[in-house]
Amino acid sequence: AGSAFAQSAGSIVVYGGAAQISPHVESGDLTTPSLPGTKVDVKKASSFVGGITYYWTDNISIDLPISLPFKHDVVGAGAIEGVGKLGTVKSLPATLLAQYRFGEANSTIRPFVGAGLTYGYFYKPRATALLSGITGGTPSNPTTLSMKSRMGATLELGTAVNGTKDWSASLSFTKTFIKTTGSLSTGQTVETTLDPVSIKFGVGYRF
Repeated sequence: AGSAFAQSAGSIVVYGGAAQISPHVESGDLTTPSLPGTKVDVKKASSFVGGITYYWTDNISIDLPISLPFKHDVVGAGAIEGVGKLGTVKSLPATLLAQYRFGEANSTIRPFVGAGLTYGYFYKPRATALLSGITGGTPSNPTTLSMKSRMGATLELGTAVNGTKDWSASLSFTKTFIKTTGSLSTGQTVETTLDPVSIKFGVGYRF
């Protein structure tokens, strides 16, 4: 009976849904010249997400999430908290997870845990006029922003529900341990720990 369900050995499940990424930011100080204690914060963002899960056994699976980009606001913190939005940056996390699922393949509810790696790709940074103004930029030579892409470890905790033999749904929480370096065209840099928590909901179908 176990082989008749979506979450059984040899199954390939394609899913789609939505996710929200909430960075838990610890910012260093922007290097000189700047006010002492000048820091940044990165706000949460949501996007559509899908992916493919392959069930190696009834209990062990490999998950490859695939998402549309997340767009985060970068705002002032520390000595410049409350000044407003300094810029935006898009993130496209590339994650591969090994998962262990508890219970039998035909169980209605199956908790699972996972671990893997995430490559945080940051692109299309956009600085605001505010950032340019507080760092000495001008309309003819505005300050620009960049953010380094980095690799980090990811842990996962979730629950899946078997609806029918082919349909299932899941809710999961992941924590990724990742840092980045923000750089300005003025030569200033800021080291930032992001360590985001992600909440993901998806509905899957077995092929």
